Amino acid sequence: MTHHKQLIESAWEDRELLKQTETREAICKAVDQLDKGLLRVATQDSGQWTTHEWIKKAVILYFPIRKMEIVEIGPFQFYDKIPLKTGYDKQGVRVVPHAIARYGSYLAEGVILMPSYVNIGAYIDTGTMVDTWATVGSCAQIGKHCHLSGGVGIGGVLEPVQAAPVIIEDHCFLGSRCIVVEGVRIGREAVLGANVVLTASTKIIDVSGENPIEHRGYIPPRSVVIPGTIPKTFPSGVYQVPCALIIGRRKPSTDLKTSLNQALREFDVPV
Repeated sequence: MTHHKQLIESAWEDRELLKQTETREAICKAVDQLDKGLLRVATQDSGQWTTHEWIKKAVILYFPIRKMEIVEIGPFQFYDKIPLKTGYDKQGVRVVPHAIARYGSYLAEGVILMPSYVNIGAYIDTGTMVDTWATVGSCAQIGKHCHLSGGVGIGGVLEPVQAAPVIIEDHCFLGSRCIVVEGVRIGREAVLGANVVLTASTKIIDVSGENPIEHRGYIPPRSVVIPGTIPKTFPSGVYQVPCALIIGRRKPSTDLKTSLNQALREFDVPV
């Protein structure tokens, strides 16, 4: 893809190049590779995640070279530039009506989509469940055997191109109505209780030891997290603002298949 990358980088600087057939084919090829899981916006090596800006640029440039068209599926009609994914049976993906995944997103074998939405550039790995009314935004990276409970919102990011996507590592459990946006990374096997909201500026405070430890934009592996509040002084007085509290760690002895729900119950926290 080196030549394709060069063409995409050039078109990013000069949009007139989008008129050239070779450039348009390079962009389409990159999005097709995303759709097949052969490319992904962010990759991990030795525990470190790297965001590939040129792939995000390809996704952004895909929009201006596409034309609006009517898409009809049974009695439903859509009008958009990006087609929907197809061929779920051959991919081994279970898709329940009215789940929607856009072309250019990748769903690995064993993924289950309840009525939910997956945007272009997203990557969802093997065995993950995307539950009812959950959304997975553009370029978000979801690991193996995760569970995104009902109403979970995973933020998307296309611009600025250097911005990291939201990353949910393997075997994580996100409780109902959790929101994770602005490039926050959730370490593997972490558990988030219902209604946890994480942005780049959210204070994440580990209160499981004698002294609090503060994090920003990152949940350490195996953490059990609940929503909390902390006092903040404003001109009109002191008020409580949201934060996230790490109240403990999942026990190593707990079986992964059962601990997603059980880990919260062990700390007497609702799922």
